[in-house]
Amino acid sequence: MSKSFDELISKVSQIEKKKVSVAVAQDNEVLLAVKAAKEQNIADAILVGDEDEIRKIAAEIGMDLTGFEIIDVKDKIEAARTAVKLVHDGAADMYMKGLIDTKDFLKSVLDKEVGLRTGKPLSHVCVFEIEGAEKLLFLTDVAFMTYPTLEDKASIIKNTVEICNAVGVENPKVAPLAAVEVVNPKMPETVEAAELTKMNEEGQITGCIVDGPLSFDLATCPEAAKHKGATGRKIVGDADVLLFPDIHAGNITYKALVHFSKGKNGNLITGTAAPVILTSRSDSFDVKVNSLALGALVADSLKKNAQ
Repeated sequence: MSKSFDELISKVSQIEKKKVSVAVAQDNEVLLAVKAAKEQNIADAILVGDEDEIRKIAAEIGMDLTGFEIIDVKDKIEAARTAVKLVHDGAADMYMKGLIDTKDFLKSVLDKEVGLRTGKPLSHVCVFEIEGAEKLLFLTDVAFMTYPTLEDKASIIKNTVEICNAVGVENPKVAPLAAVEVVNPKMPETVEAAELTKMNEEGQITGCIVDGPLSFDLATCPEAAKHKGATGRKIVGDADVLLFPDIHAGNITYKALVHFSKGKNGNLITGTAAPVILTSRSDSFDVKVNSLALGALVADSLKKNAQ
């Protein structure tokens, strides 16, 4: 089990090298990330977009394009469609957003003919390495689903378990979070958390341990669980996955961790036929490289499970 991104990247070096298809690759930060990914043996890349712009930016950042396949497509929408088709057809293992609006990028992911639809709802997983923590922490969903239903939350858990397994967490502990750790009919989040726990106990959600509702401190801090007398729970401050009740709680927590804690993170869109790397332009260079490493492991796991 990888406990840090350094360990995760080391694990990537032990698998067959993967290839990422980049949609509208004429982006400074994205090219820096795929350059680093190639140098660190994380992944090779196919760069789809305006070749003139790609070569211009590469020259500016000192990037040797030898060994990179470039497909010249000037129109951004068509470039995204070309790039996602490469993954759909098996010519690449994962799909990454470049200099294109998120909505247009996601349209290519969901394209009925050449996209990466599986019939499952799409969700977002962010993996954090936090200073002082002894393992990676999986946050979901902090960026995609706004107000997930009970059925959506069950799908989010299933999507996230696949990511956990790829990183080496075999039976992850999933904490559906709420403000309190007891069921309160006036707080729907607690009712749904309890229902998810029941679904897990009855075998409707498998491959993990679900225990909710849990407050953030009981899910992540063993001392808090001890002081609150919650040591009889399935999760006693040792959750692997934090399942948020809505995008507001998830996104606020995500940004608080990014800006006020020392750590690293990487993230993926899940529920797709191949890993989708949808990073923000404000994300650091490290986040993009970490996301590529995470995507490589997930792509390898998906390939093995399909055999």
